[in-house]
Amino acid sequence: MLASILRSEGYKVGLYTSPHLVRFNERITINGECILDDDIASFIEEKRIDIDRICSTFFETTTVMALDYFVQKKVDIAIIEVGLGGRLDSTNIILPKVAAITPISLDHKHILGKDILSITKEKSGIIKKNIPVVLSHQDLKAEQYIIKVANKMNSPINKIADINNIHLSPLGTEFKYKSETFITPLLGFHQAQNAATSIEIAKTFNNKIKTLTIQKGLTNTKWHGRMQKVSSSLPIYYDVAHNDKGVEAMIDTIRSIYKTLPHIVLSLKGDKEIELISKALMNNFASLIITGSDKFDLLEANDLYKFFTNKSNQENIEKVKSIDKSFDLLINKVETSHNPGIIMGSHYMAKSVFDKFGIFR
Repeated sequence: MLASILRSEGYKVGLYTSPHLVRFNERITINGECILDDDIASFIEEKRIDIDRICSTFFETTTVMALDYFVQKKVDIAIIEVGLGGRLDSTNIILPKVAAITPISLDHKHILGKDILSITKEKSGIIKKNIPVVLSHQDLKAEQYIIKVANKMNSPINKIADINNIHLSPLGTEFKYKSETFITPLLGFHQAQNAATSIEIAKTFNNKIKTLTIQKGLTNTKWHGRMQKVSSSLPIYYDVAHNDKGVEAMIDTIRSIYKTLPHIVLSLKGDKEIELISKALMNNFASLIITGSDKFDLLEANDLYKFFTNKSNQENIEKVKSIDKSFDLLINKVETSHNPGIIMGSHYMAKSVFDKFGIFR
């Protein structure tokens, strides 16, 4: 959303995100156009000796690739998404114009720490001296710690204001922020907060950006895999939610629009907080179809199924070994019940989802 707003203002905008859904190139874009294969190959060929000499990791290498590409292409501004945590993340070598921290939840506990405060300490590592910080709504302990760090660094804090009159429909999310009404095609109560955060970052960077420009940017935003409607004829969505807060937001969104429980296809990587995710899902589905794969570090269906059935007496949980067949079962359930359907849990199902539903990116 931020990239789209700044493009609408006329900036040439580089965007570095992770992970990708289908092709690596998606991670590095300028004004919505992915880096070309030739540019990726040229960088690796040119830097191969250095990469091997220091044994740089995949993410370290791709971060340098992105920054090098943005310099070569002379972008006006680069938006850099932290890969994991913040303090020790490869992206933290930069000195930004603005730093922003979105809502912190429990994820990657085995690396970042076992509780919100521990994770917040890592996230706060992106705060730099005298650089403004835009802060989304946070858990109280997280907010207090972030403000403490920002004050120590003499970094001005810009907390997003209250968001009102949020209304969801299959067409998008409408909300009121600072007396102005905005609409984003991205679905979810959480997307209203993400949009407000994007507005504050844009305004902190350039306080002359007008409301019409902001709305144009929000309107033009495309972000695949985030409550993305994948069927033209059925209410079936794909969402990459893979932590408890993401799952809660997804469920709130679908129930608000359709006033009923969804049928869900679930696949997860083995490093996710499965227990927290299962708690967020319980009693929030019409049926749960568990699937998996031995590829991409996804859990196999049987292993994930055992976890859910051991933890719950809830009925309507079944397993399907083949990801593609799980989609067929979901389609059948949605067609016969008229409940909506969600495919969720991993970026790594994206190609299978897009191939199945004929989505070409």
